[in-house]
Amino acid sequence: MQLELSDIRSRWNEVLDLLEKSDRIAWLAFFDARLASYENELLTLDFSDSRKFGTSHEYSETRAKQIALLKTSIFTIFSVTVEIIEL
Repeated sequence: MQLELSDIRSRWNEVLDLLEKSDRIAWLAFFDARLASYENELLTLDFSDSRKFGTSHEYSETRAKQIALLKTSIFTIFSVTVEIIEL
């Protein structure tokens, strides 16, 4: 079965619930992301409606951990390894 964006959207709450169990801060970081697109195992998350990432704080090390946790949750639910792009 080929994974489609609609498949991810239909089970996104499961992904977020699993993520919350492993790291609540990561869950908060992705909680309001919009699933913009999914193509060739590349998931694009849109944060344009969110203002919480509009700061000048350095969070690259923490963000890398959060993305890794999100990818693990997606893999657990869908058995597919994805890359993440953030808009």
